[in-house]
Amino acid sequence: MDQCKIDKINELAQKSRTCGLTEEEKELQKALRTEYVEAFKASLTGILDNTSIQRPDGTLEKLKRKDCE
Repeated sequence: MDQCKIDKINELAQKSRTCGLTEEEKELQKALRTEYVEAFKASLTGILDNTSIQRPDGTLEKLKRKDCE
């Protein structure tokens, strides 16, 4: 996600605290936040897909995907 979109998210968050947002701004804020979360999840996918948990007995278990929808 490019920096200008992140800046817009921050701008809308600040504006929402002071004077409120219009319906269009609320929709834009929701869409940008959704895009940000999806980009963040995608950036971690490679790491999480190759992560294992080591048990006390020394065995390794692949990290299972947990959907948080």
